Amino acid sequence: MRNPFQYGGLVSGDAFCNRELEKADLLKAIRNREKLFVFSERRFGKTSLVQSVISKLPEKSAAAAYVDLWPTDDEASFVTALAKAITSSMSTSAEKLLRTSKTLFSSLVPTMTINEEGKPEVSFGLSRNARVESALEEVLQTPARIAKNKTVVIVFDEFQRILEYQNDLVERKLRSSIQDQFQVAYLFLGSRRHLIQKMFMDKTRPLYRAGGHYPLGPIAEEHWVPFIRNHFRATGRFISDELIHAIYVSTQGHPFYTQHLCHDIWELCEPRTKVNEKILNAATDLLLKRENYAYTTLWESLAINQRKFLKGLAGEPAKVQPFSAEFIGKYGLGSPSNVQRVVDSLLEKDVIDRDNGSFLISDRFFRLWVQAL
Repeated sequence: MRNPFQYGGLVSGDAFCNRELEKADLLKAIRNREKLFVFSERRFGKTSLVQSVISKLPEKSAAAAYVDLWPTDDEASFVTALAKAITSSMSTSAEKLLRTSKTLFSSLVPTMTINEEGKPEVSFGLSRNARVESALEEVLQTPARIAKNKTVVIVFDEFQRILEYQNDLVERKLRSSIQDQFQVAYLFLGSRRHLIQKMFMDKTRPLYRAGGHYPLGPIAEEHWVPFIRNHFRATGRFISDELIHAIYVSTQGHPFYTQHLCHDIWELCEPRTKVNEKILNAATDLLLKRENYAYTTLWESLAINQRKFLKGLAGEPAKVQPFSAEFIGKYGLGSPSNVQRVVDSLLEKDVIDRDNGSFLISDRFFRLWVQAL
């Protein structure tokens, strides 16, 4: 029997937990042609959420271009990634892909290949005499041309990636394009919240206030309880609400870590039996042992004050006030300025994330590992 708890990739169907309100909000944003920054911690299921939403759009009257910016590293790769996503959203057959490519992009050269699933796939390169800036303008204006006949939504995943380009050309051109495209919806997904917030909250950035923002939080315990209980029950295993609560406390409602822990608990639980505390602890220990080398390496790379700060975050209740005299004194951090330097460095390393006026350890299993110290 297949394990019902999925993690680490796209999660869909019955394996996807709740997010009904978020689905409705994002679908409404697309229909209203909004520009929306959707941000959260890593592995929060943003991609799965948005893929679920755009799959509900009618194929004949809508085009949804999903652009994964993680593999891109400059303006040229941004251009070709966006062109590929737009073309693929409009066509499926090799003939139509090629015809659409040539119709839409005069500054790009399409190449047809067959992917691992045996389906045609188009990729692009700049034509010999094309300038990157001109190609960028052409590709960014394409959604508006398409939207005259159908609903169009452009999804940029890992949008903070463009901050690593050599300059802000993409940001500037994107701002000038989208502000006049009232008929096109844009979703900008980001998994480093402090970077995404900087992009649209910093007055010096080109995309300052270029759209609304939609922070994605953890899934509430009230939604996890029936989801976890029913998935165990449907596969001939049983778990109490008390142990589900213990799982929720361990993972803080984070989708990836909750599904991961439940996955391992399910594997250790024999069919037609009930999960007990021993199985929960064994699954947790197993996860931490698997990650021990990586966590030890990370821990040894940190400065003393960074370790003290993380011990404080791991050992205190949620919403701790790390700049308070009590916290600083308890963990020997010296002064608020020392704490600020620690916070800045750990945010840059992506070890911690902001949490409504406080901070939390991004990797929930690393948090448990630190607690075990």
